[in-house]
Amino acid sequence: MVMLVDVPRMAAWIGQVGPEAAIEGIRARLEADYRRWPQFDKTPRVASHSPLGVIELMPIADADRYAFKYVNGHPSNPMRGYQTVTAFGALAEVHHGYPLLVAEMTLLTALRTAATSAMAAAALARPDSRTMALIGNGSQSEFQAIGMRAALGIDRLRIWDTDPAAMDKLSRNLSPLGFEIVRATSAQDACAGADVVTTCTADKALARIVEDAWIAPGTHLNAIGGDCPGKTEIDPALLGRSQIFVEYTPQTRVEGEIQQLDPDHPVTELWTVLDGSSPGRTDPSAITVFDSVGFALEDFSALNYLADAVAGTEFAGSIDLVAAPDDPRDLYSLIAATEARDSWGASAA
Repeated sequence: MVMLVDVPRMAAWIGQVGPEAAIEGIRARLEADYRRWPQFDKTPRVASHSPLGVIELMPIADADRYAFKYVNGHPSNPMRGYQTVTAFGALAEVHHGYPLLVAEMTLLTALRTAATSAMAAAALARPDSRTMALIGNGSQSEFQAIGMRAALGIDRLRIWDTDPAAMDKLSRNLSPLGFEIVRATSAQDACAGADVVTTCTADKALARIVEDAWIAPGTHLNAIGGDCPGKTEIDPALLGRSQIFVEYTPQTRVEGEIQQLDPDHPVTELWTVLDGSSPGRTDPSAITVFDSVGFALEDFSALNYLADAVAGTEFAGSIDLVAAPDDPRDLYSLIAATEARDSWGASAA
């Protein structure tokens, strides 16, 4: 039997521990895994593009465990009654190849994305940051705000979305949690006075959601919406005067904001900041950009954290997923046993 965390169990687990505690727990696991980056067998995700979106497979392994996530991104889905992003994933034991955990990852991805943003901001943003602009108020936005509050003490939000209903939803969900929320009149207005700017829009386009002139010295940009070829959010001129940090360079060169720049434009992989081998922010007035496209290590960390957190609790179900004949070499015996039962049932009738 394989551990199963389906949508009801995942939602119940997050509800019991609280989103902030779950994000912080995943962030701690992420930081530990990022610091041992060279121990992982890494590859860019495998993507299948269509006119309406993309379906991706994200695999990774260390010496003991293998993980993968299946995830889609379809920007027009909400207009058709579907979510933009959905996901599920699995964790397996390297030494015998058996799965250990199968989990929904739509909710879990929101937690791990917020945890990754928080991890980067804690390393790169000014420690006195308190105000965040949230440009794009879709399904990730509440998790991003909660994660940044845990990491930096962010308590003031300047929000903007082209859909007023999305701003209504964000305000409704976050106001009871004690955030001071300002509804901006534009993306430019949202950026005014922000210490951290998070961009998380869905349109698959080479867009410029944030212009160079809007960003003041000392700002940290958490760019998470540009995550596939042909999809960007940040003015290239702004990237040109920023310190840029990425997850896995071969993937980000193709999918991230830096797809707009020369292939040899200098970037720093975040893991080298976390392990102390590279500097992060070099000056309080520097502009830092975390060009985050989402990398499989983050899913590996989230799945492992989840497995440890729910094992032996009501939030861990089970699924009979692996065929297990008494003789490992006699797989056919499982069919023969079924045939015998069906034959007996027919003759008895």
